[in-house]
Amino acid sequence: MIKLTRLKSHDHEFVLNADLIETIEETPDTVITLTTGKKIIVEESSSEIIHRVLEYRRAMLANLR
Repeated sequence: MIKLTRLKSHDHEFVLNADLIETIEETPDTVITLTTGKKIIVEESSSEIIHRVLEYRRAMLANLR
């Protein structure tokens, strides 16, 4: 799970299941397409989202040890 901010809703953070991310595009807004087909526009850049997903996965792997 990663925490993100919806575009133009600076105070509206939400948590997204990182396993549902299919694609991330910058058009110039960052658009996340989920495996369900739903699209979410967020304030974070694609590189920041990738960083958060990697951190999340590292934490999950560390818990398995």
